[in-house]
Amino acid sequence: MLRLLSRVSQLRPFSTLSLPSPEKNPSILYTGIFINNEWCTSQSGKTFPTVNPATGEVIANVQEGDAADIDIAVDAANTAFSFGSQWRKMDASYRGVLLNKLADLMEENHTYLASLETLDNGKPYSVAYGFDIPASIATLRYYAGWADKNHGKVIPMDGKFFAYTRHEPVGVCGQIIPWNFPILMMAWKLGPALATGNVIILKPAEQTPLTALFMAQLTKEAGFPNGVVNVVPGYGKTGAALVAHNDVHKIAFTGSTEVGKLIKAEAAKNGLKRTTLELGGKSPNIIFKDTDMNHAVETSHFGLFFNMGQCCCAGSRTFVEDDIYDEFVEKSAVRAKSRTVGNPFDASIEHGPQIDEEQMNKILSMIKSGKEQGAKLVQGGCRVGDKGYFVAPTVFADVKDDMTIAKEEIFGPVQQILKFSDLDEVIHRANKTDYGLAAAVFTKDIDKANYVVQGLRAGTVWVNTYNALASQTPFGGFKMSGHGREGGEYGLEAYTEVKTVIVKVNEKNS
Repeated sequence: MLRLLSRVSQLRPFSTLSLPSPEKNPSILYTGIFINNEWCTSQSGKTFPTVNPATGEVIANVQEGDAADIDIAVDAANTAFSFGSQWRKMDASYRGVLLNKLADLMEENHTYLASLETLDNGKPYSVAYGFDIPASIATLRYYAGWADKNHGKVIPMDGKFFAYTRHEPVGVCGQIIPWNFPILMMAWKLGPALATGNVIILKPAEQTPLTALFMAQLTKEAGFPNGVVNVVPGYGKTGAALVAHNDVHKIAFTGSTEVGKLIKAEAAKNGLKRTTLELGGKSPNIIFKDTDMNHAVETSHFGLFFNMGQCCCAGSRTFVEDDIYDEFVEKSAVRAKSRTVGNPFDASIEHGPQIDEEQMNKILSMIKSGKEQGAKLVQGGCRVGDKGYFVAPTVFADVKDDMTIAKEEIFGPVQQILKFSDLDEVIHRANKTDYGLAAAVFTKDIDKANYVVQGLRAGTVWVNTYNALASQTPFGGFKMSGHGREGGEYGLEAYTEVKTVIVKVNEKNS
């Protein structure tokens, strides 16, 4: 996955990648609710539109789940999880076989899945094909390998006892995924949950339900038993019903901090259900004067503008040492100006539309506030075209810590460049935020890098790179960026209960 992401970040234009031609009008095969390995319509009879963000046109109407549909899905999931069921009796190693079968089916449908993701989400097809789908496959294969290795321990307990621990599944897991990386976030959720024997009700984002629904069909084809994976599309009230349900044992959510707070509060009221929350960020990216300038400019550009800036870990506060500040700003503006914007199915395009009109308008409003508060707009700052939801790659200089654009998550293609002069000063300023998801430092001095790494309060810190992610490494945040980790061995903990078993050992009679 890391190699693939590196390729995406370094190659421009993307036509240099060896890509099969996309399906520019992929067939929309599944628009229903998937429960108990069957497709059904919503209990209310309602549907909702999913829109192509590159054109603003409706792609398809999808069944709109609500609390009644969640009830049915929860019943199916609980039946699948019941003691003695096929899923509960299944060998752990065979859960890994099923995950690998699902990955195999994704490989068989690679071009279609990438095309569908591009149509529904707007990300460049080259990125969907070259990163999102391979990274999702890699995640499923990684957790397939863990299925029969997440085991307990024998403990040398005092007294005449035999003590050991069992790692058991939590149970029915509600999973709510975002729209920025729909299929990858689904894989991040499915992989560890299924490997450890849980059952799932997944609610995709209303903006991007199509790949999740196709993946639901693939889980059936892979051989997962009835009720193990259920997918209920809908709006926020659908997710709220999932969170509030007393027979759901865990919620995993990726999205905004605002919604994460609501989920945490509601989960506490309903059975104290476990929660994993991967939320927002305002990540600092620190550039020291001893760095390789061209590498720092290009990598910082990628760290912010990848996925049209719609990344929770985007390096949106770029701190640059004063001696190289002007040069860095100038080169960053040139690079942003050269970033190709347009039809995401075009192989030469780096930058597609924002997800929807609401998000586009929010970004444009934040850009306006930056100008009004005194930041210097050096590139972009406007909508591109009048069709679809495109925003020009934007660069601000002379940004101050108290400006709105430096404090609030924009979730769009807006790079803010701030100046610093002192090592401890920049660590303090970098940490002066409610968020703590990611950070980066660029320097040739390894001692300086290690010092900064220890000082930064963030779940992931990159050194001389950005957005380097892999299935094997955990990802999650400090502070209001959430709690819990996804990815790696740490990602299993959120889906596992530890049971202690203590057996009295009788002395042998002589």
